[in-house]
This record gives sequence, C-alpha cells and structure tokens, in this order.
Amino acid sequence: MKVTGRRSSPFPSWLRAGLAILRGPLRLFGNALYAASLLLVVAGCATRQAPGTFNEADLRARAVTASSQGASVTAAVLSAEDNRRMFGADVNKTGVQSVWIELQNRTPDPLWLLRPGSDPDYFSPLEVAWSVHTPLARKANARIDDHFNRLAFKNPPILPGETRAGVLFINPERLTRLLNIDLLQSKGLIPFSLFLSVPDDAADPHSGVISFSYPEAGITDYKDLAALRAALERLPCCASDARGTARGDALNAIFVGELPDIAAALVRRSYRRDAQTVDALQHVFGRGPDVVLRKQAQAGAPSTWLRLWLAPIRFQGRPIFLVQAGRPVGGRFVPRGAKGLVLHEDVDEARNLLVQDMMYSGGLAKLGFITGVTPASMTQPRTTFGGARYYTDGLRATLFLATRPLSLADVELLDWAPYLEVPDPPAGKVSHR
Repeated sequence: MKVTGRRSSPFPSWLRAGLAILRGPLRLFGNALYAASLLLVVAGCATRQAPGTFNEADLRARAVTASSQGASVTAAVLSAEDNRRMFGADVNKTGVQSVWIELQNRTPDPLWLLRPGSDPDYFSPLEVAWSVHTPLARKANARIDDHFNRLAFKNPPILPGETRAGVLFINPERLTRLLNIDLLQSKGLIPFSLFLSVPDDAADPHSGVISFSYPEAGITDYKDLAALRAALERLPCCASDARGTARGDALNAIFVGELPDIAAALVRRSYRRDAQTVDALQHVFGRGPDVVLRKQAQAGAPSTWLRLWLAPIRFQGRPIFLVQAGRPVGGRFVPRGAKGLVLHEDVDEARNLLVQDMMYSGGLAKLGFITGVTPASMTQPRTTFGGARYYTDGLRATLFLATRPLSLADVELLDWAPYLEVPDPPAGKVSHR
C-alpha cells in the first residue's frame, strides 16, 4: 500500500518543537551579526577619509632647524589636522605621534638615520597604517599601506648632496616634543636634539620644557669640582609637603649638564614625560617638580619615575637638577594608569638603575657619589608624609651629562664618597652592587 503525505521526521517531536521555538531568535541573531559587520565597514570608512591637499609650508613655518658638521635637520610635529590632510586620519588617536623631518647631507659621506635614537619603541609605517584599516576591504587597505609607506621617512643612506623628507611615527609626548636625531656616518655620529612644540597643546600655559627659572642674580656658578661637591651636599636631603613641615621622598640623584644633553640621554633609555597628580605633592625649593619622567616598561607600564627640580646653582655655566628617583611597589607589574602608587622601600635600587641607564645612554661623562641623604636601615626605615617607608645608604648619585656619543670607557669616576667599596651597608640590607 502506497502511503502519501508528509514524510516523517527522524527527530522526536520534543526536539522539533524546541527548534521551532529557537528559529525566531536564531534568525534575529543572524540579522544582528550581518548588521554588525556592515557597521564595522561603515565605522572603518568613517575612521579614514581620503587625504586632502597637504602643503608643507605650514609645517615649515613652525619647524625647528639645526645644523652640525655639514648636516641639517628640520622637524615639526604634525597636528590632528595635518594628519587628516596627509594620511586621511588623525593617527594621534591611535597612540602614535607623527613627526615630519627633512635631512640635508652636505658632508662627503653617506648618512644613516638611527631610528631607535628618536624612540627605542618607534612604529613602522605599516603598523600605523594597519591601525586605520577598513574591515573587510582588502584593496582599500593595500592602498592605505602604500600611502603610509610613500609618506614615511625612507631609511636607505642619504647620499652626499641629497635632501630627504618624510614622517617618523613615535610614541607621543605632550606639550613639548624632544626629538633626538642620530645620523651615523663612516667617522662617527652626528647627534641632534630639538625641542618641538606640539601644535594641539600649544595653548597650554605650561607648554615650555622648563616653566621655572631663577633670576640671574640668584644663581651661584661654581667653577671647580671641590666647591661644587660641597654645594651639592648642602642641598635638601628630601622633598617636603606643600607646607614644608613634613618630609617627602629622598632626593637621591643630581643631573649636571645642558637640558638637551640630559633629555637626549633619558629618551634613549625610554624615559618620557609623564606627570601624574601624585607627583605634584612632592615639593622642593617651595614648588612641585619642574619635570616628571617615567621609564616605560612591559605593556607600557611605568617602572621608574624621575622628578626633577632646577637648582639655584650651576657648574661652569651648566644647569643643575635635583632628582628624585623612585619605583612603585610592584614595579613593572603595576597596571598602567594605576592610582595610589606607593614608593618602593629600596630607593637605592631606583638610583642605581638610573645610573646604569645613563651609562648605557652614551651621554654620561662623569659620575660621583656624595652624601646628602641621611642613611636609614631596613630595621629603622624613614617614613614619608604619604606613609611610604624607605631605606637608603645615604648616598646621592651625581651624573654629569654631555653631548653624546660617549662609551662606557669614557665615563670618569670621581673620587668622592666611596660607593663601590661601601664598608658597612645599612643593617639588614644586603648589597648587590
């Protein structure tokens, strides 16, 4: 007998009923997924528009130029509008700062730009191009890559008589950009340090590199090392609170040298300007820090901070900065942007790491240690007004910075307070020097 009608389903009735119930939500989910993909495409297209007409004249009007040994550098930081006109997107929003440079080679030798001198963590043009890619648009993304590659600074050797311009992509700095340019030639290195205004921050009243200065009559200039050492040992041992009634963190280092040389050495070791609210609580000479830098470590987390105060003394005409070197409890494992950072107890470790960084920076000319911070042992640590506790051998590192490049063999160790042969470290502390 022939049976006609609907074929029987291999699935039980309860499963068929469940699928019928889910069919509606599944259809809605599929539609939502499709709509989301369309939104991604639209969002990608909105992120990057076609580049507009770009005129280098505006850049040149605010650019800074320097010349040395037959080479010339002209540089300017791109504004958000510059980025949109040049690249079709404001790449600053991706955490990158684009800097236009022009190099002229009037030497008899080829020159190579050493990018890590500008930023050890610099970005390649294709990295930045990827950040503004349009989802699901392969051909459009290839055009974006080509456009970024064409505008980026090319790094084959710059031949004698040649002029080359292009864009470097580096980590951002606010207010004022210190740009190191290291040009390698057959007989050595031609270094430049330029301070560039950041256009979108130019209206900030504190946009200068150092906003504080002393009247010339209030500055004492020391001519010999013995007199300088005595003056440095008389400087405050510690910061204070805003009222000047309670002790803050130890002032455990000193920089001696021109600001471009100091800044260049710090940038080469990944220190960047990064002032936070907690820094302003520390006062020296009646004010908060003039400059704050942090060394960027894994995942961008700051591992060391440096707070600098311009001192009312000089050495042979060169400025002197009193420095507070410290590390947070947790070091590089502290999440980026974490609040309530606490000073790590071993402040000598932060000081020693700074010394070693400056040795490897290629800018350290002389190093000496002086007294000036009262020793404190692990069993009897000192407590700051913020509640942090620290111990120290009481020595203050004095670092003389010069125009790089210098090698480790060039560093002169001053015969001041003994450091490498400290006879008795603070009780309970093991020396690892």
